[in-house]
Amino acid sequence: MRSSGSHLINLEHVGKTYVTPAGRHEALSDVSLQIDTGEFVTIMGPSGSGKSTLMHILGALDYPTVGIYRLKGKDISSYNDNQLAQVRNKEIGFVFQSFNLLPRTTVLKNVERPMVYAGIGPEKRTIRAMEALTKVGIVDKAHNLSNHISGGQIQRVAIARALVMNPSLILADEPTGNLDSKTSHEIMEVLAKMNASGRTIVVITHENNVALYARRKIRIIDGHIVSDTSNVK
Repeated sequence: MRSSGSHLINLEHVGKTYVTPAGRHEALSDVSLQIDTGEFVTIMGPSGSGKSTLMHILGALDYPTVGIYRLKGKDISSYNDNQLAQVRNKEIGFVFQSFNLLPRTTVLKNVERPMVYAGIGPEKRTIRAMEALTKVGIVDKAHNLSNHISGGQIQRVAIARALVMNPSLILADEPTGNLDSKTSHEIMEVLAKMNASGRTIVVITHENNVALYARRKIRIIDGHIVSDTSNVK
């Protein structure tokens, strides 16, 4: 077993419990998981399995109730909200099912948004955004409004936005959930290309055809990891 510092992601006995008016709900229980730089991983499970809770913890969007989360060897489990916001902006690129783009704003300006928050100057923002749009094959739409392009093109914009801060991790939550099968295939090919260039990709999905693109499949049920297997390529 390698030391925890050698993994990009290292969860140690992580649990998450929510307290609601109906009582306590244990969404995750004793989850231990390591993901190395350059892996392409899918996390699967039925609705209510805990995969979304796990995604929120991996994405520094929520805290574990118990256990330790190390990202690049640093224990971020006890970070405050401002520290977690910095982690999200610098280390993690998000791709969501709902895209989360500003609808009446150009593609270029949407891709630049993370760099605005990071205080990067306008000229450098434009260069990096155009480079990211080129990588996902949609640079010709840079000056279109984001509500004037197709769903598949919008998701390519979201992937470009996720890339511009050169994050350690791309975390995609049901990235093909709102797309038809042909467009879903195209988006997964884009993510596979990102992984082939060395990017670490973690996809949360319930779709088996999406999971086939990854080299590793983790299945979670009732808050527990029940399998962790390699896909044959």
